[in-house]
Amino acid sequence: MPTPDPQTGKRAYELDRKHVFHSWSVQGALNPLVLAGGLGSYVWDYDGNHYLDLSCQLVYSNLGHANAELIEAIERQARTLCTVAPSYANLARSEAAAAITGLFPESHNKIFFTNGGADANENAIRMARLFTGRDKVLSTYRSYHGNTGAAIVATGDPRRWPNEYARGHGHFFGPFLYRSPFWATTPEQESARALEHLEELIVFEGPSTIAAILLESVAGSAGVMPPPPGYLRGVRDLCDKYGIVYIADEVMVGFGRVGRWFGFQLEPDVVPDLITVAKGVNSGYVPIGGVVISDEIAHYFDDKMFPGGLTYSGHPLAAATATANIEYLKTHGVIEHARTLGETQLGPALVGLGQRHPSVGDVRGAGMFWGIELVRDRATKEPMAPYTGASPAMAEVAAAGRANGLLLLVFGNRIHVAPPLTLSEDEARAAVEGLDQVLAVADSLIG
Repeated sequence: MPTPDPQTGKRAYELDRKHVFHSWSVQGALNPLVLAGGLGSYVWDYDGNHYLDLSCQLVYSNLGHANAELIEAIERQARTLCTVAPSYANLARSEAAAAITGLFPESHNKIFFTNGGADANENAIRMARLFTGRDKVLSTYRSYHGNTGAAIVATGDPRRWPNEYARGHGHFFGPFLYRSPFWATTPEQESARALEHLEELIVFEGPSTIAAILLESVAGSAGVMPPPPGYLRGVRDLCDKYGIVYIADEVMVGFGRVGRWFGFQLEPDVVPDLITVAKGVNSGYVPIGGVVISDEIAHYFDDKMFPGGLTYSGHPLAAATATANIEYLKTHGVIEHARTLGETQLGPALVGLGQRHPSVGDVRGAGMFWGIELVRDRATKEPMAPYTGASPAMAEVAAAGRANGLLLLVFGNRIHVAPPLTLSEDEARAAVEGLDQVLAVADSLIG
């Protein structure tokens, strides 16, 4: 870790507050932590404090910080061809496309590159509407799909409310056993009743009007909610029954986050029609996203123009990093490591913390993706903060994380535990020990 440099940190902070307009924020209330650097699972500030990054920033730095092989890929490509318009072919983009689509069945051979996850979802929606000739898109209430026109209206949480300008969107309740809207008591019951609800909604909305169902394979910022057994299979079957395009939003969980290449693989033999990716495809080192397209939908555009494009689509620096990222995941057994460590050490330890701390209502997750739901009362399940809202108590929880050397991702009443997939056993133990102290602070806030 470099020598502390408080003066540089002060300058960075002052310039930020003077010139940077932050997303999803009341600008005058901001007091951002200034990060100076990072290596592996850790980041540090200019005052010499280092933090175990349990947020992966916004759940994307899957291979941690300053991975030498990803940096080398960027440097090598920059010396060869630093940028190129999307109308040309180039090796970096072609190799990345082959590497990504090679992770899918033979039915998916093409990818449309975007700059990130929101515009991936935006273009997937566009493809589904053009392919089906229908307009409506259904998505769950507890979801987040990005902050572009259609993606934010597809989003199911209150961030949608001030942004509802796109047409043709409807919402339904997905499965969430801890706060079941279906009065279910088992995962199987929750799955069956959620599917009954979805089909009823399809019938009442009119199957012939519905272009797509857009579904996070594992809901991310809405609460880390792995689907119960049979749910994704049921969604696939309903889409087939009514001629609806199934779009899987894998932006947050794709490329190993849940101990599989993709979240939809938690359910055997389920393959969506369109799969949106970003974040983990290259660990966020250079912005990139994409829509992996089924051959049936891709062939539809063989003799029809696709009316969409982006200046930096498949940017060579981002594409080269994606190829290197996928190769690293494969050759170093990272996904298998994430699955094993999550199932045998991290997950059970987090469940154990939840049992010991009365402020914890639920712990759920898979692989390196876990949610700790904080409540004021276990019996009533009263959340520590309003749904997607802030509270002084949760601000204290986040501060307790930093005081204990943890960089936490806090949404609503939840702590999202999403460390790098390369997390070591020792780092996992350190994370659990720090979280134990953080939850003790949460316990003190419920009286």
